[in-house]
Amino acid sequence: MQNLAQTLTAQAVNASLADLLLTLADTSKAISQAVRHGALAGVLGATEQENVQGETQKKLDVITNDMLKDALKAAGNVRGIASEEEDYVVEADKDGEYLVCFDPLDGSSNIDINSLVGTIFSVLPAPQGELTEQSFLQKGRNQVAAGYVLYGPSTMMALTTGNGTQFYTLDPKTGEFLLTEEKVAITPDTGEFAINMSNQRFWEAPMQTYIADLVLGKIGPRERAFNMRWIAAMVGDVHRVLCRGGIFTYPTDNKNPNKPFKLRLMYEANPMALLVEQAGGKASTGYETILDIEPQEIHQRVAVILGSANEVDVCLSYHDQDYAGEPEVE
Repeated sequence: MQNLAQTLTAQAVNASLADLLLTLADTSKAISQAVRHGALAGVLGATEQENVQGETQKKLDVITNDMLKDALKAAGNVRGIASEEEDYVVEADKDGEYLVCFDPLDGSSNIDINSLVGTIFSVLPAPQGELTEQSFLQKGRNQVAAGYVLYGPSTMMALTTGNGTQFYTLDPKTGEFLLTEEKVAITPDTGEFAINMSNQRFWEAPMQTYIADLVLGKIGPRERAFNMRWIAAMVGDVHRVLCRGGIFTYPTDNKNPNKPFKLRLMYEANPMALLVEQAGGKASTGYETILDIEPQEIHQRVAVILGSANEVDVCLSYHDQDYAGEPEVE
């Protein structure tokens, strides 16, 4: 069974990029230990601080952000860093070849109930010249690597360098990430959906209708039953989609007119969209392909619909602005 370094070599991944991915993997091992110690290490609970998103930071949000930031600044091949927990971009090495965007601990609201959390990361090429926020504002298709580490019953990494999506599992005996699925493939059809139903009354009409039709099951226009799954951590919900298909969405809503979207483009939507596309799925906002979005700022939020290709297409048919009448279904 190949370890991560051997797999990257077999895929002929650029040596510098491989080193960066190994740095991210090594740091995630340390994060996994911090998460597992939980209350024993006094790392649960919230701080008195808010991040740039206006969200109260958990202690582990701050700890894991510092762990990743310190490791990437020391790596020698990272030009700059953008994080959910940082107000501004952070300069690392002026000669670095890459930019790294990350959510250090996705699903941190789950920490205190001992549920799933994870780290999401995106690697972009560093442009020439002075490092600014503009340096990071590249389409998702520019990503040279993307992935996440899921801290669950076992610690797993999903990774793509543009050559499909792979799963690695951390061997607790050797401390190595071992390749456990070489070619992740999302089933094109599904009977599962993931969405925060508590926001239903705030969604746009197309999503309202789409989900209502799923809930109707066999007596509705889809004429078959669907199950709902919701972990409240994007990393967990997307991992399920990669493992057994499904559709995950955090759609546009009008609960807060100033914040119609929940998920961040640069360090959540883009890396997850690349993983999903590389596994044969699709990822959209409902109106445009996520990986084709021109970012406007590093903390930009977007609507997300991703997963099994055929089911995403059905969902998008409800959003077709030229549509009049019943949406097309299979």
